[in-house]
Amino acid sequence: MTQTRTETLQLTDGSELRCTVAEPDTAVRGGLVLLHQARGVTDAIRDVAGSLAQEGWLTIAPHLYHRDGDDQVHDPEDAESILDQVSRLSADSVLADTDAAFVWLAQQGVEPDRMGVVGFGVGGSVALFVATSRSIGAAVTVAGAGIVSALSPNLPPLVEVAGELTCPWLGIYSEQYTMIPREDVEKLRDAASSAKVATDVVVYSGPIDPHAEDPRAAAETWQRTLNWFDSHLR
Repeated sequence: MTQTRTETLQLTDGSELRCTVAEPDTAVRGGLVLLHQARGVTDAIRDVAGSLAQEGWLTIAPHLYHRDGDDQVHDPEDAESILDQVSRLSADSVLADTDAAFVWLAQQGVEPDRMGVVGFGVGGSVALFVATSRSIGAAVTVAGAGIVSALSPNLPPLVEVAGELTCPWLGIYSEQYTMIPREDVEKLRDAASSAKVATDVVVYSGPIDPHAEDPRAAAETWQRTLNWFDSHLR
C-alpha cells in the first residue's frame, strides 16, 4: 500500500487546510481530489488514497471538517455528532477546500483536464456539487445522499444542480442503502441526463462496502471508478 502523509495548505481567508496526500511511485497519470464520508478522514479514506496512488493518480484528500479542529468523528455510533458535522458544511466551505486541493495539484504539474474528483457518502454528494461549479476533467459519486433533500442547509439538493455538470460524471449507488431511496436515485439520473456532458448512474442490488460479506459489487464499484477516470482524464 502506498503511504500517505498530511500536508497543510493556506486558504485565502487565512485559515489552514489539512490534507491527506498520496503520491504514485511511478509516472503520474493525473490528479484526484478525494472527498471523505460523513465520519471524516478515517483510515479507510487513507487506504483509498493509497490505492488510487498505486493506480498512478496523485491523490489529495482535504479534511473538510478542519474549521472545527477535527479530522473525523471518532465514535461511529455517535449519529448526533456526525449529523452536526455534516450540517456545518456549506457551498462556500467545500469549494474553498476543493479549490485549494486543485491548486495544489496544479502546482505539482497536473493540468485541469487531468484533474478529477471522487467522493464517498457525504463526499460523493460534495463531489457532484463541485463538478457543477468547477471546470475539471471527470467526477465520480459513490453513495452520495442529499439528492432531494439537502445534506446541509447551506448545500443544494443534488437534483437541483445535476443538470449543471461541467464534466463527465458517474454515480454509483446500492439498493442496500435504504437511506437513499431508489426513486431518489432515478430522479438524480433524470436530472443529470440533462447536462451537456456524459453521465451514467449505476445501481447495484448488493452492498458496495468493500468490507461486506459479498464484496463483488464493491469490487465492481472500484473498477468502474478507475475505468471512468481512465476514459476521461487524458
